[in-house]
Amino acid sequence: MRITALAALITFVIDQLSKWAVVQVMDLKTVGQIDVLPPYLVFHMAWNRGANFGLLSGHGDLLRWGWVVLAVAISAGILIWVRREPMSWLGKLSAGLLIGGALGNAVDRIAYGAVADFLNMSCCGFSNPYSFNIADIMIFAGAFGLILFTGERKNRA
Repeated sequence: MRITALAALITFVIDQLSKWAVVQVMDLKTVGQIDVLPPYLVFHMAWNRGANFGLLSGHGDLLRWGWVVLAVAISAGILIWVRREPMSWLGKLSAGLLIGGALGNAVDRIAYGAVADFLNMSCCGFSNPYSFNIADIMIFAGAFGLILFTGERKNRA
């Protein structure tokens, strides 16, 4: 459980510090875009009011608070799962990454009314129109890790 809590805390803090630095200190909310290493890495401000890639973004405040409640409920469910089921340290770490990322994006929805996405990466002639953030990366890595590192190990006979 300590691994999960520590991973969640570190993920949450890194996510929120990165958003504060880029959105507030670098003033990306006003500037709109900062070329860091174009086209491979560009800070491009995008306020995500919906789900992944802005899906369901036109449903206002009800959906905003629904996403916050869902993030907290999923995080609580994962914590209960970690406490009840024996997991490897990689499973516990993965759970922490997912929880920290989900709560980081939930805090954005409370503070800004939307998730602050700013990372944009393109390569090799492909121009990516979407932005994401550290929390999104950790949610994906955590979910993938939970798939890989949890569950019963079946003997192959």
